[in-house]
Amino acid sequence: MTTESASDQRPAKETQSPDAVSIRFCGDSGDGMQITGGQFANTTAVFGNDFATFPDFPAEIRAPKGTTFGVSGFQVQFSREEIYTPGDKVNALVAMNPAGFRMNIGDVVSGGLIIVNEDEFDKGNLAKCGYEPGYNPLDDPSILRQFKLLKVPMSRLTRESLVDSGMGAKDIDRCRNMFALGIVYWIFERPMDTTIKWFHDYFGQKKNQPEVARANEEALKAGYYFGETTELITVRYSIAPAKHPAGLYRQISGNGATALGMVAATVLTGKQLTYASYPITPATEIMHRLAHVKHFGVKTFQAEDELAAVCAAIGASFAGDLAATGTSGPGLALKSEAIGLAVMMELPLVVINVQRAGPATGMPTKTEQADLFQALWGRPGESPCIVIAPRSPADCFQIVIEAFRMAIRHMCPVIVLSDAYISNGAEPWLIPDIDNIAPIVCEHATEPNADGEFHPYLRNSETLARPWAIPGTAGLEHRIGGLEKTEDTGDVSYDPENHDRMVRSRAEKIARASDAIPSLEVRGPKDGDVLLLGWGGTYGAITTAADSLREMGHRVSSAHLRHLNPFPKNLGEILGQFRKIIIPEINLGQLRVLIRDRFLIDAAGINQMEGRMFSVEDLIEETLRIMPDSGIPVEHQPQTAGKPR
Repeated sequence: MTTESASDQRPAKETQSPDAVSIRFCGDSGDGMQITGGQFANTTAVFGNDFATFPDFPAEIRAPKGTTFGVSGFQVQFSREEIYTPGDKVNALVAMNPAGFRMNIGDVVSGGLIIVNEDEFDKGNLAKCGYEPGYNPLDDPSILRQFKLLKVPMSRLTRESLVDSGMGAKDIDRCRNMFALGIVYWIFERPMDTTIKWFHDYFGQKKNQPEVARANEEALKAGYYFGETTELITVRYSIAPAKHPAGLYRQISGNGATALGMVAATVLTGKQLTYASYPITPATEIMHRLAHVKHFGVKTFQAEDELAAVCAAIGASFAGDLAATGTSGPGLALKSEAIGLAVMMELPLVVINVQRAGPATGMPTKTEQADLFQALWGRPGESPCIVIAPRSPADCFQIVIEAFRMAIRHMCPVIVLSDAYISNGAEPWLIPDIDNIAPIVCEHATEPNADGEFHPYLRNSETLARPWAIPGTAGLEHRIGGLEKTEDTGDVSYDPENHDRMVRSRAEKIARASDAIPSLEVRGPKDGDVLLLGWGGTYGAITTAADSLREMGHRVSSAHLRHLNPFPKNLGEILGQFRKIIIPEINLGQLRVLIRDRFLIDAAGINQMEGRMFSVEDLIEETLRIMPDSGIPVEHQPQTAGKPR
């Protein structure tokens, strides 16, 4: 008689190899879902997959535990191929409580995996999130038929694994998220090394809490080995690393890339940076990150309000520093008067606006891109600014460098329209060689003109920029302020014709910035039935939708604007090559208004105001509904687009 070990009697685990997987971690705002998802993303980055993340925060600082409006989530899609979004539906959901389960079950694909902490599905927690008395979704036959449900007593198993830790029950329960992460690491064949190292670097060294580091490590390993030994899990998933171009990569968020872009600007200019800001969600992280890089000549100033912050930045610019201020939607409105002052003084200033859902306080932790009109026209009088927008988290690095380059070249404010989706999301970033980035040329006036006098508004013939004179430079004393100035001497002027010339000069200066803007590129056919045109954080969804529509046989292309004022010079030419222009926006059609006005094209819009990004599926469906009939011949006369007015 042959004796078999228990491990020999367990059924073999099947391994599947999908091209991409999307996972969402969700639970109470105190369950550590952002740390859990962030560690999974870090591990995925080290593993070599392409990935995109999206954290979802509750707006309440501390919502009542177990309620639906206190649910926090973190979604990550990872793939062996290049991807552009965190995914629409999720293939796997990790729910730490009933509220997380209820708020996210609708986004799981049919047949998807759901892992729950069944210890939390008691009568009290089920009632808190609105389930009827006596009902438990984990026992619902329709859910059991539709999904692969894995019920794990995570609270109990975490306590058992840490029974000898010497920690109290409350501290032990804080490790449940790492038990859940261990299970997910085993299912998706992720190594634990990166996370274990983070435990000891963060808790053991930075926080001087080695016992917390050890407890989290033990909980992570307990979850991992539970996945390995339990018979409840019969399938594992293997997603091979993506084939990225050679180089050194790191995971980076939009706000992180913004901060690093500012640091790079100090190197490229040889100047110090003054970043003045007032804390506001979701832009505050930029200031936090910059506060740690003083050794690069970065000075951070937390002002008492938005107006003080932007005025401090203007003062730093006048003194010769790189100057920037950051905010989110409502804060941009509060800065508007002072930004108008920077327009009148014609000083370089970078304004970062991480857009969020409005108006007023709105939904502070949700995304939107409805500040375009405010960035263009939200100031008294004719006060034009350059307006640009990143298209992804990693692109924030390059867009901020571009902002400083344009602000200095044209001596004007540049507004950067990021958004919550970009700023909180993350993706792989190929770390550039700073020596391969063109320096930002800063030329200061050093002496009076040939006539022995300094003319502060005697403009550069190419860019119309006025000279940048540093206070204290002998012979360059001049008047500064918000009153209109004489077109060359800088003296205060109320002359109507002079005012007209100065207003037109400032507008023409911004228009001439288009000379240095790269041509807009089209992805897909250069002409066809439909062009999906977007800006900002919609890049990933639009690009993926257009690619999918071409795979379905439709003649659909996409283009994405990073420069919104002025537009790229070839925009009108591109628009004229397509029968229909469709503009998806997370607003009610602001770019569409600009395109219709500037190019006399009846562009169509796909618009939503739900505090979240488009799903690719919705964009495909709406595009098919709007686009010309599929029966039209491929050969056609392109729509005629006039030159910009």
